[in-house]
Amino acid sequence: MLWTDERVETLRRLWSEGLSASQIAAQLGGVSRNAVIGKVHRLKLSGRGRANPAPARQKKPAQPVAAKPAPRPVPAGRTVTPSIGATALQTQFDAVPVIRTTERTDDNVVVPISRHLQLIQLNERTCKWPIGDPLAEGFHFCGNDCAENGPYCRYHARIAFQPASERRRVR
Repeated sequence: MLWTDERVETLRRLWSEGLSASQIAAQLGGVSRNAVIGKVHRLKLSGRGRANPAPARQKKPAQPVAAKPAPRPVPAGRTVTPSIGATALQTQFDAVPVIRTTERTDDNVVVPISRHLQLIQLNERTCKWPIGDPLAEGFHFCGNDCAENGPYCRYHARIAFQPASERRRVR
């Protein structure tokens, strides 16, 4: 796509009117939003909606500082996110969090005894569930017989592949 003088002038006009890059791309046609943003940066166009930007070296006249309005009360249970300084993205909660515990009750769960296999001892028929810290000396793999449709034994497959409905309940 070539940026003709006519298209550049249209871009400048639409940018100064405050249109978004997506809207400008749609009006120009045949150009992406990212192409518009790139051209705006290469042209060093000023911020939004200012036809005559103030030069960077001129100082603006001092304006009187208005008093800050009183903060609105926040309903209980809602989060308050202040936007002051470096803590702008830290969230503060005004309510005590509720801790929910869920327990899986499976009477048919049998925890297998690990065969303590090393990586070089694994094959397509052994469980590849890692046990322990990989940087520690006692690190090993489960090594029990696995199903033909996956890398883990029945026990570890139930841990690794939980049904979606069960994952939603935990949250």
